[in-house]
Amino acid sequence: MRRTHAFPIILAALGCLTVFSCRQAAPAGDTTGVTDTEITIGSWGPMTGPAALWGNILKGADAYFKMINEEGGINGRQIKFVYKDDAYDPSRTVPAIRELIEKDEVFAIAGGIGTAPCMAAAGFIEENQVPWISPHTGATHWTIPPKPHIYSIFPLYFDEGLLMADYALNELKATKFGILYVNDDFGKSGLVSVKHQLQQNNLDFVASLPVDITDTDLSSHIARLKESGAEVVFLWVTPRHAAIALGTATVMGFSPAWMASIVLSDMPLMHQITNGAWEGVYFTYIGNTLASDESDPTYMRYKSAFAKYYPEERWGTFPAIGFLLNELVVEGLRRAGENPTRESFLQAIAGIRNYEMAGGLQVSFSEGNHLGLRSLCIMRCRSALEAERMTEMTP
Repeated sequence: MRRTHAFPIILAALGCLTVFSCRQAAPAGDTTGVTDTEITIGSWGPMTGPAALWGNILKGADAYFKMINEEGGINGRQIKFVYKDDAYDPSRTVPAIRELIEKDEVFAIAGGIGTAPCMAAAGFIEENQVPWISPHTGATHWTIPPKPHIYSIFPLYFDEGLLMADYALNELKATKFGILYVNDDFGKSGLVSVKHQLQQNNLDFVASLPVDITDTDLSSHIARLKESGAEVVFLWVTPRHAAIALGTATVMGFSPAWMASIVLSDMPLMHQITNGAWEGVYFTYIGNTLASDESDPTYMRYKSAFAKYYPEERWGTFPAIGFLLNELVVEGLRRAGENPTRESFLQAIAGIRNYEMAGGLQVSFSEGNHLGLRSLCIMRCRSALEAERMTEMTP
């Protein structure tokens, strides 16, 4: 198995992407969202609309907090989890985050799905000095440079794109590359990262095709990719777009090596919605085991909890992410003590070192590093429940 060291972040290559400014730390003694019996945590994501499959992350988070409450809560308090549906529409994210902060008076934000929605919400969250743990986006905005209210473990799209391009160049020996990307900050992050690595090898895309979030017909996109002779096609799109793309490619007789972003890493789901066409697809992933691996006792515990609270829903990577990323929220609250403030909560998160999470992940933060995880791997789908680990990146 090929092993690669983490690539440096090259901010010049990301100059086209917005970075918002650092603000002061949370005021001492701020207990907004904390009562004698509850701590209110907020989030948002697409429960409806073209990216609704990502909404399963919120269902996983809700099930996780319910499980924690049933086990006794945190230092005598129950977690009240409030989340809003923005349908992956940044114009709906803004009123959603205002409602969470002004009406629901959340103690902290846990997650929030999507680069463009998170960018829309970022200014208001920062202005109100609300702790924000693990935005569900791999853009560099949240942690480079560090912001005092934000800590994350979500992999960087920049790292991911470089790892994928490096593998395609050196292991697949490809020379012609295409990309399908959502025409927003999420997709453009993938575009920039892969393009940078290709240009280091005096190459560029033979076809670079944006996809609008509402697109349902990708036949012209696939036709152009086929005409270009692309040997590898990178996917920085929603699960629905990926299913449409692979289905259309099958009909057109186009069979490149597909390489998918981590946002498409729910392998059983992708296998299902592509009618098996996901077999052979390369995708990035974090951790040593898949969420469906029955050898991981923590994931199996989470799977049982999810089945209890969402019996009609299918377990997979997306709901598992809701459990996994919110482990940090719960651990921070535990360490913040019996009378948590926003300040003590952030201090507790900042003090996390070598903390082992589900899937064998180890997370560490420091004063100058608010991105707790940079390890990534590339997997290849073998079946609905089996994948082969192809290569990995370590810090």
